[in-house]
Amino acid sequence: MKRILGLDLGTTSIGWALVDEAECPEERSSIIKLGVRVNPLTTDESQNFEKGKAIETNATRRDKRSARRNLQRYKLRRSALISLLKEHGFITDDTILSEQGNASTFETYHLRAKAVTEEISLEQFARVLLMINKKRGYKSSRKAKGEEDGKLINGMDVAKRLYDENITPGQLCLELLESGKKALPDFYRSDLENEFDRIWSCQSLFYPDMLTDALREELYGKNTTQTNAIIGKYFQWVEVERIWNELDARNEDKEVLHQYKGEARTTKGIEQKKENYLWRAKALSEKLHPEKLAVVIKEINKELNSASGYLGAISDRSKHLFFNHLTVGQALMQTLQENPNASLKNKVYYRQDYLDEFEILWENQAKYHPELTPELKQEIRDIVIFYQRRLKSQKSLISICEFERKEQVVEIDGKKKTILTGSRVIPRTSPLFQEFKIWQNLNNLEIRLSDTKGKKKKKVLNEPTLFDDIFTPMEELEFNGRRKLTIEEKQLLAEELSVRESMTKAQVLKTLFGTSTGMDLNYEKVSGHETGAALYKAFSAMLDLSGHDPIYFTYSASEIKQQVRAVFDALGWNTDVLDIEMDISEGSRLHLQPFYNLWHLLYSFEGDSSRTGDENLLKKISVILNCDEEYAQLLANVSLASDYGNLSAKAIKKILPYMKEGNRYDEACGLAGYRHSASSLTKEEIEAKELLDKLEILPKNSLRNPVVEKILNQMVNVVNEIIATYGRPDEIRVELARELKKNQKEREALTKAIASSTKEREEVKEILVKEFNIPNPTRNDILRYRLYEELKPNGYHTLYSNKYIEREKLFSKEIDIEHIIPKARLFDDSFSNKTLEYRSVNLDKGNKTAYDYVSETYGEEGLQRYLNTCESLFATQRTKLRKLKMTEREIPDGFIDRDLRNTQYIAKKALAMLNQICRSIVPTTGAVTDQLRQDWELVDVLKELNWGKYEAVGNVEYYTNHDGHRIGKIKDWTKRNDHRHHAMDALTVAFTKPVFIQYFNHKNASFHADSNEYAIKTAYFKDGRAISPIPLSELRLEAKKHLGNILVSIKAKNKVATQNINKVRTKNRGTISKVQLTPRGQLHLETVYGSHLEYVTREEKVNASFTEDKIMSVCTRRYREVLLQRLSQFGGDAKKAFTGKNSLDKNSIWLDEMHIESVPPKVKTVSQERYYTVRKQIAPDLKIDKVVDVRIRQVLQDRLMEYGGDAKKAFSNLDENPIWLNKEKGISIKRVTIYGISNAQALHDKRDKDGRPILGSDGVPVPVDFVNTGNNHHVAIYCKPVLDKNGMHAYDDNDQPLYELEERVVSFYEVVERVNQGLPVVDKGYRSDEGWKFLYSMKQNECFVFPDPQTGFDPKEVDLMDPDNYALISPNLFRVQKVSTKDYWFRHHLETNVDAIKELQGITWKRIKSLSRMLTIVKVRLDHLGRIVQVGEY
Repeated sequence: MKRILGLDLGTTSIGWALVDEAECPEERSSIIKLGVRVNPLTTDESQNFEKGKAIETNATRRDKRSARRNLQRYKLRRSALISLLKEHGFITDDTILSEQGNASTFETYHLRAKAVTEEISLEQFARVLLMINKKRGYKSSRKAKGEEDGKLINGMDVAKRLYDENITPGQLCLELLESGKKALPDFYRSDLENEFDRIWSCQSLFYPDMLTDALREELYGKNTTQTNAIIGKYFQWVEVERIWNELDARNEDKEVLHQYKGEARTTKGIEQKKENYLWRAKALSEKLHPEKLAVVIKEINKELNSASGYLGAISDRSKHLFFNHLTVGQALMQTLQENPNASLKNKVYYRQDYLDEFEILWENQAKYHPELTPELKQEIRDIVIFYQRRLKSQKSLISICEFERKEQVVEIDGKKKTILTGSRVIPRTSPLFQEFKIWQNLNNLEIRLSDTKGKKKKKVLNEPTLFDDIFTPMEELEFNGRRKLTIEEKQLLAEELSVRESMTKAQVLKTLFGTSTGMDLNYEKVSGHETGAALYKAFSAMLDLSGHDPIYFTYSASEIKQQVRAVFDALGWNTDVLDIEMDISEGSRLHLQPFYNLWHLLYSFEGDSSRTGDENLLKKISVILNCDEEYAQLLANVSLASDYGNLSAKAIKKILPYMKEGNRYDEACGLAGYRHSASSLTKEEIEAKELLDKLEILPKNSLRNPVVEKILNQMVNVVNEIIATYGRPDEIRVELARELKKNQKEREALTKAIASSTKEREEVKEILVKEFNIPNPTRNDILRYRLYEELKPNGYHTLYSNKYIEREKLFSKEIDIEHIIPKARLFDDSFSNKTLEYRSVNLDKGNKTAYDYVSETYGEEGLQRYLNTCESLFATQRTKLRKLKMTEREIPDGFIDRDLRNTQYIAKKALAMLNQICRSIVPTTGAVTDQLRQDWELVDVLKELNWGKYEAVGNVEYYTNHDGHRIGKIKDWTKRNDHRHHAMDALTVAFTKPVFIQYFNHKNASFHADSNEYAIKTAYFKDGRAISPIPLSELRLEAKKHLGNILVSIKAKNKVATQNINKVRTKNRGTISKVQLTPRGQLHLETVYGSHLEYVTREEKVNASFTEDKIMSVCTRRYREVLLQRLSQFGGDAKKAFTGKNSLDKNSIWLDEMHIESVPPKVKTVSQERYYTVRKQIAPDLKIDKVVDVRIRQVLQDRLMEYGGDAKKAFSNLDENPIWLNKEKGISIKRVTIYGISNAQALHDKRDKDGRPILGSDGVPVPVDFVNTGNNHHVAIYCKPVLDKNGMHAYDDNDQPLYELEERVVSFYEVVERVNQGLPVVDKGYRSDEGWKFLYSMKQNECFVFPDPQTGFDPKEVDLMDPDNYALISPNLFRVQKVSTKDYWFRHHLETNVDAIKELQGITWKRIKSLSRMLTIVKVRLDHLGRIVQVGEY
C-alpha cells in the first residue's frame, strides 16, 4: 500500500487529499482525509497577480512614504536655502517670506517676472528663489517613462520651420517624402492641433451636418481603433450615382446614402504614406471625399495621441517659452493676468527651463547687487535648489547565479543569519547572454524527414545507433528519420540569428538546405539575438535617413552586414560597432568592444539634466559611432528590456565554450563543473537523499513576489501539519493552478481572454433567451451558437460536408458538436478543436482527423474546397487552422507536456520544496484532473451535497423520464461557489497514477497494439473511461462522506503591527537603529475631510439627559427658565427632576398661576453640530442635496433642470461647457464641498501660511484634516449588569443578578494605538470595575457555530472537538464576514460567493442585528487541516 498526498495548489487556496493507493490486487485503495485551506488575498493582490502586474503588498504604503520623503526633502532644501540667505544678509529672522495684506496674492509671481528685466531688492529676490525652490521642474528619467505619459519632443527646429514657412506638419512630411526622405520628424502637440483645427474648419464648410461639435468632442484623445469606430457612427453622406432603370431601359441619376465602413486603398507602403500626407495637405483648402477625410482624421488623431500625455504637454510648454522668449515665471504670470482663477498646479516645465530662468534672473540682478557673486550662485544653484541625489543602487535586488552562489553565516544586529553570496545574474539583453541563448536553442534543434505532402515520416529509431559515427549527416537522416545539426550548420544559423529576433522553421530549413520541402524541424520558431536585431533595425533607420536604401532583412546576415558596412565606411562612421568578437577566454577584452559598449550605454543610461533627458546619451553615441546627433537619436530610441537571465557572466563564460562544441546545455554544465539541476538526481541519489523532517517557512521578503511567498508558506504549513498528524507520504502528486505556471505576460493575456470570453458568453446567453426562447442556456447551448456563428462567413455551411445548417435545426439532435481531431486520438477538448457537423457525417468520420476524412470521402476536389474554406474562415486563428489541416501522422505527441514542464518560478520552487520532504513528486495538469473527475463522477457528488442550496433559489428543474421517475437537474451549476471543490480536485490528483498522464499525453499511440499506451488503455480504461481506484459506487459514497466532514480552514489576519528596525545613516557614516512597530493595515481611509459647524433644531423629550447645559439649548426662553427652576429644586439631578414620578406627563411644569399652560413633554432644542465635509469633483454621480453651500446647490439644480434632468449631459465636459458662478469674472464651478461623515479623527492642528499654530477662542489649537477611522478591526461582546431605577444591580425572581449583552466596536486605528502602548489587542478588562464581563471578540474570518432550531442542533450540547461530529457542525459553521455597530454579517464556511441572496439567508449567510442572539453562538478555532482545536475565546 502506498500513502499518497494529493495537492491542488491555487492562488488563494490549497485542497489536499491523503489516500492509500493499492499496489497489488489483494489491497484496497481508500480515502484517509480531505481538507481545504483558504488563504484570502486582498482584491488588489488577487487581481494584480492574475493580470500579470508586479505585486507588492507594501506598494501603496511605499508610494505614500515616497511622497512624504519628497515633501521632507523639499523642506530640507527650503531650510538650507533660508539659512544660506540669512548668512549672506539677504533676509533676517523677522523677514516675512510670504504675501501679506490685501491685493498681494500674486505678488511673488509678479516679482519673479519683473526680476528678468528690472531691479528688485535682495529680500524680494530671496522670495523669488524660495518660489523656484518649491517647484524645480521635470527631470527626465529615460527608464521611467510609461506609455500613457506620451513622449518628450525635442523638435524646436522643426517647429520653427513650420512657423517661418506657415505650413502644417502634414505639408512638411509630404515635402520630405517627395524629396526622397523616409524618416519623418516628431511634432509638438500644439502644431498637430493647429493642423487639425485648420482642416476641421475647412471641411466643416462642406460637411456641416457631419463634422459636428459632438463628433469633435468624442474624437478627442482617442486612438486609431476608437477613432475608426466613432467615424463609422457619424460619417453619412449622399452621393449621386448613375443607375440602370430596367423598367424604362435607361440610365438615371439617383441619390444614394452612404455609411462609412472603411476605405478601400489601392496604394501600399511608402506610396500610401505619401497619399495620406497629400490628402492632409489638400484638406486645408479643398473638399475631400468623406473616405479620404476619414483617413486624414485618423492619421492626425493617431499622432496627437502619441504626442499627448504628461510629457507631451511639458514639451509644448517649453516650445511656448522658446517662441515667445519667456521665462517660466513670465509665462506663469501671463497665465494669471489672463485669468486670475487659473490653476497652476499641473503647469509643469522642464528642469532645464527652470535652470535657464535661474541663470537669467541671477545675471540680471547681479548688475544691481554685488552680493550676488558667482560662488554664491553656484552654491545656491548646485548645492541647494537644483541638487539631485543619485539614485540608490538596486543591485541587491538582482538574483544570485545558481551555479556561482554559496551560503555564508553572518552576524546582523547580534543575530546569526545565513545569506547567499556570489555572482549576480546577467541582463537578458547582454550580448553574452544572447549568444548563450542562441547556442542553447541550436543544440536542441533536430532535423526530421517528412514526405512530399509535408507529413512527418514515422520515427524509425529514437536512440543512438552503432552506425551513427560512420554515417554522413544526410545518411543518418535517411536511416534514423531525424538528426541533430552539425557544428557547421549551427555556426551558420548563429550568424544568421545575430541580426534577427527569430527565424521560422521554413527560414531555418531554407538557410540550411535551400528548401523546406521534405524536411521538418522540431521547433516552429527559433529565437535570435534580440539586442542585435534591435540595433540593426536602428542601423536600417540611420541608412534610410542618410538617403541610402534601408536594410533588406530577407538577405543573409553576411549580406546585411556588408550593406551596412559599405554605407558606414562611406559616411566615415565606426564599422567596429557592427559586430562583436565573442572572446570569452581568460583576460578577454569583451567589455572594450564598441558593440558591447553601445549595448551597455543604451541599457544602463538613466537620463541627464537636459530637456529630453538624453542629450548626454546622444553625445556618447556620437563618439562611439563617430556620427552626428541626428543619427545618434535613432539609436537612443532603442528600448532594451530591463529583466535578467538566470546565470551570471562568470558561469556563462565557463559553459558557452562547451555549448559551441555541440553539447546540450545540461551536458555543457557538467563539463564546466556544474550540476545542471539540483532536482535531476539519479535513482541511487534519490534513494540516498536525506529528507527533512519538515519544510522550513520561507523568510519574509525572500521572494520578489509576496503573493507567491504567501501561497508557498501556506503550502508549507499544510504539508507540515499533515506529516505531523499522519506521517510522511510515500509520494506527493500536485496540480498547480494555471495562473501559477504562467509568467506575468501570460497571466495578463489569460485574464484578458477570460474577460473577453465571459462577455461573449453573456451576450450569447441574451441572444439564446430572446431569439431561441431558451430560458436557461447551458454551456453546451452557448458553445453550439458560437460554433454556428463561426460558420457565418461560409453561409452557415458545415466544413466537411458543406451542408447548410438551418437555424431551426441548430439545437436539434441532427447537429453534433464535432471534434476536429477525435478525442480518442488527442487529449484536446478546447474550442479550437471543435466545429458543427451533421450527426450522420460525424458518425461516418469516426476516429479520423478532419483532413483525412474529407480527403478520403470527397476526393481531391472536395479536399481543395475544404482547405480553401478553412484558409478563408480561420486565417487569423492559426491554432484551429492547423488542427483542421492535420493528418493522423501529424497528431503531436506530448500534448500535455507543456503543462508538465513547469518552467515558471513558482512551480519550480513549489516542486523543489516538496522534494525536500518526499522522494517522489509527480506533477499533473488541470486537463487530466478534469477528465478523471468526470470519468469517476465526482462532480455529481458535489452536486448532491449542494442540492438543497440550488433548490432553495429555484435552480433545480424536474422532469419525468421514460420509466416514469421524477428526475431533478441543477441549472447553472458551478463547482466554484463551494470551497470543497479544491478537496475534490485534490482527491482526483491523489489517485492520478503516472500511467494516466502518459496515456493522455500520447493518446494517438494507443491505437497501436505494440505501444505502452495501448497496454495502459487495456489495463486502466473501460468503455473509454478511466477505471476508478475504488469501485465507482463505493468511491462516490466514501468521497461524499469525507467531503461532508470538511470544515474549511480560513486564514484570519491576526497581525496588527510588526516590529521593524529602521536604520538611519549619519553624516559621519555611522548608523542609528530604531525599533519601530509598523501597522499591518490602513489606519484610516484616504479621504481627508474638512469640518463645518451648523445649527441644528430638534424636538426632544424632556428626560434625564436635560442637564443645565442641555436646558440652555431649549429654544423657548420661558421653557428654559422653568426647567432650570425644576432642576435646581432637585439639586441639579436631572434624573430625579425629569423622570419617574417627576416626568412632565405625570408632574407638569406650569407656566402660569392658573395652571392653564405647561411645558410640553417634548421641546425644541437648537445646538451647534460639527459635520465633516469633503471637496468633490462635479460629475454625473454628484448628489446635489449634499452640497453644503446653498447658493452653489441652487446653481447646480438650475443646471440640471436646464438639461432636462440628464446629469450626464449637465455635469460632463466642464472645460468646454463650464458651470459659471460669475461669468463676468470668469469664475466657474468645478469642485464643490459636500457633507461627508459624522465622526472623524483630526490628523493635524491648523496653521497659518507662515507655519504658525492658529488657536481657538479657548486658546486650544484648532484641529484640521479629519479622517475616517471606520475600518473596524473587531467587535468585543460583553455582558453587563442590568441596573434598576436607583442605579443598583437588578435581580430576577430567583434572586439571581440580571445581565444584558453590550458590544464595543473597535477600529483598526484604536487597535494599533493599544499595541503601540504595549496593551493587548482585545480589551478584556473594559469597564470591569462596573461589573462588565468579557465574553468573546469577533473579527473577519473567525469562525462561529450557530444553533439550528429546525434540526434541534445546539452547539453547546455537542462535543465540537470530536471529528465524528463534523458532519453535524458543518452546516452550522459560519465565518465572520464584516462587523459594524449591532450589525454582524456571517458567511458559511463552504461558500466562496459573498452575495446576499435572499432565498439563501440562514443557509449560506446570516445577518445578526440583535445582541440577544449572540448568546447562543460558540466561537471555535480551526487549525490548518480544518480541525477544531479550541472552543471559546482564544
